[in-house]
Amino acid sequence: MNGSERTVDEQASAGKPSGYASYALGVLFLVYLVNFIDRQMITILAPDIKRDLGLDDADIGFLYGTAFAVFYALFGIPLGRLADSWHRVRLLTIGLALWSAMTAISGLARNGAMLTGARIGVGIGEATASPAAYSLISDMFPRHMRATALAIYSAGAYFGGGLSLMIGGYIVEAWDRAYPDGGAVGLAGWQVAFMAVGLPGLLLALWVATLREPVRGLMDGLPTPTPAAPFRGFIDELFAAIPPFTFVAAARRGARAFAVNLGAASFFAAAAWMLAALTGAVLQWTCVGIGYYAVFSWVSALRHSDPPTFALIWKSRAFVATILGYGIIAFLTYGTATFAPVYALEALGADAKTVGLWIGGGSAVAGFLGVILGGRLSDRLHRRHPAGRIAVLGVALVTPVVPVVLAFGLSGGQSDFFWFCFWISIANFLFSLALGAAAATTQDLVLPRMRGTATAALLLATTLIGLALGPYAVGELSASTGDLGFAVMAIFAAVPLGLGLLYQAWRHVPSAAAGLVTHARRVGEAV
Repeated sequence: MNGSERTVDEQASAGKPSGYASYALGVLFLVYLVNFIDRQMITILAPDIKRDLGLDDADIGFLYGTAFAVFYALFGIPLGRLADSWHRVRLLTIGLALWSAMTAISGLARNGAMLTGARIGVGIGEATASPAAYSLISDMFPRHMRATALAIYSAGAYFGGGLSLMIGGYIVEAWDRAYPDGGAVGLAGWQVAFMAVGLPGLLLALWVATLREPVRGLMDGLPTPTPAAPFRGFIDELFAAIPPFTFVAAARRGARAFAVNLGAASFFAAAAWMLAALTGAVLQWTCVGIGYYAVFSWVSALRHSDPPTFALIWKSRAFVATILGYGIIAFLTYGTATFAPVYALEALGADAKTVGLWIGGGSAVAGFLGVILGGRLSDRLHRRHPAGRIAVLGVALVTPVVPVVLAFGLSGGQSDFFWFCFWISIANFLFSLALGAAAATTQDLVLPRMRGTATAALLLATTLIGLALGPYAVGELSASTGDLGFAVMAIFAAVPLGLGLLYQAWRHVPSAAAGLVTHARRVGEAV
């Protein structure tokens, strides 16, 4: 170990962040920025993709949300476990290279099926990012600074989302104007945009590979050695969560576990079939059914293989209420964000470059300010009350209602576009208050070796409730009613449900956090 590494570890053992921790946080911020550029790019390209591939709003909701989200969530489970047991920097490097390559490949899509396959690949690659990054950050920054550090990392989502609109809008306008027939390569502007943002991520992956791995748990005074067989847990989780391996994993636990698993698979298959018959969206509900069945399988396997982790995550009312409450916020956020550019382009008559500049730029600044302020505010409230961060989640759930209604009630004209951008920026600011608070709360409710798994659980709620259902719900309502503005406003009927969940989190977080180590010892965890 060289002198700089000793200094980093000495500061960590004293509960203080190092200068290198700030540098690493900056690199991780860039990773998350690229993550969201690649993820969100499809929203500004949607009108052109619909035209060229013969799709509608429901299809865009599926491509942006479900096709990405289900596989992001499913592979987040074993990859979250791998982040708890293996070299997190290497994991993040591999994932970044994969999703960047698949984003570039999206530009070669000639039909909806090809684009769906590429989006699935992006989802699998991006599933490495937050489990690895949350765990790294939690081992670089002390508990009282953790929400702020996680908020800075999370701000990459808002800058990335905003930049994706600006970059995508500019490239589409410039390419299609210069090469209306696709030029020598025969590519439309939206295809070139995917390639232009995907390929630079491969260079960023080389930079990420140079980061140093911190000692796991040292910042909290609980140094945790690296397991002798780090991939064993990953393989176990892969079998526990990814169909059809789930049946094998259940059979290994006995006849009763296999029968219960088979019954769950039948239930989710029947539910998916009924919803598909009702809406005609076979791919949407097949993917969602697979996703929810996989979560059931994983939780059942975790209960058997790792009782301490199961107890602190899935038996904890505080943890479950927090992630489900944040899932409702994500449902509203993704439903609104997906179709804001589409509404500006189609209902307000703006061009792609203007939409990218004003909505993208406004969203980036508003989201950055919101996530940083939310992280600082949640840390301050947490010092005053153990459940103070939950109050920030409540604000982020309720307050965006008014600006969203005002934005999507506008009908056209230059002044209406200005006000639309203003109200959408306000909504993004308010939504973004929640991210650091939710991340820090979930990290504080588990032990260091469980942080990657806890992050995977949070992402399950974010994706399978928020990303898989929010954009699709808006797209389906828009396709069936012909009124995109009404479709966006309608999903806010979920606010009372979110409030009920956050109330439960407020009640149970203080006792769960106070009894963390004691509870872990009671269920057999070594600390």
